[in-house]
Amino acid sequence: MKTKDLVWTAIGVALVVLAWLQVPSAGAQQPWCPSKYGPADVLGAINEITPEKVLQAVKLVKTGKVYDMGVLLERGVPGVRGRYWTQLIVRGVPFGVRGKNKLVSIEEVVAGIYQIGTQLDGLGHIAVDNLFYNCLKGEEIVFDWGVSKIDIENVPPVVTRGVLVDIAGHKGVPMLDGGYVITVEDVEGALKKQGDLKIEAGDVVIFHTGWLSLWMKDNQKFSDSEPGIGKAVAQWLIDRRVAMVGADNWGLEVGPTEDKEEAGPVHQMLIPQNGIHILENLVTEALAKDNAYEFMFVLTKSKTKGSTGANIAPAAVR
Repeated sequence: MKTKDLVWTAIGVALVVLAWLQVPSAGAQQPWCPSKYGPADVLGAINEITPEKVLQAVKLVKTGKVYDMGVLLERGVPGVRGRYWTQLIVRGVPFGVRGKNKLVSIEEVVAGIYQIGTQLDGLGHIAVDNLFYNCLKGEEIVFDWGVSKIDIENVPPVVTRGVLVDIAGHKGVPMLDGGYVITVEDVEGALKKQGDLKIEAGDVVIFHTGWLSLWMKDNQKFSDSEPGIGKAVAQWLIDRRVAMVGADNWGLEVGPTEDKEEAGPVHQMLIPQNGIHILENLVTEALAKDNAYEFMFVLTKSKTKGSTGANIAPAAVR
């Protein structure tokens, strides 16, 4: 690249950064700022998972059957908006053969993004304009090394009551159509059919749509659209003070969105406005097949500083 081009590129980048830093923040005017969990809170709705909630979850275990809710993360998995994951094996490097017992270690270099595969969206992942969870402005917390204060390292191990809402089963289909908006009536109808289950504070609520059946079989169709919840269901969940919300699709909410001029409105309602973490690409088929609608939900993750999300391997135990 020529020196003149480098100069103009640098000027352009500087102007973009300057404009971003000058975006006015209406934090004081937002009804969701500060958070209901306090102005210094970094956990969000995870605060709803009390010791009593953990004990409730433990009591749900009757058979000891464990359901793996994570997809296999491998090269070529579907990744929307250019997301990717890959690894390269480094054979015997840098150590080679070591010791008289000829030990060989094989290690890998990984490249990709946390928001792919079975994933957890953290509180630093989504903002409304320049405003993140608990009134934090982008210029205060977003750096080249990562996000401070509300990064994924704050998420503790999670053990709580999990509830599967089988919308596909309620509709009597193996898979909902792409673009189908899950309604409050759908949710309440499914829960009634599933033994009149109630959603409680601190629950992790997971939707089964059948969409994950396309995973690594028709990645293009999987990524082009998705059935999912709309804003009415998001508000219904917020009102019940759930801890996390997830689904067997790539973005939880319906795609395309209900209002084609909006981008990720459910993500905004849940994450920055209410501190509710989102779980995506969850394996739910076996749970639905076994009518396992209520269970102990278990989630751990790697602790990485500054990250906005995490690849996870959650489990359901009943």
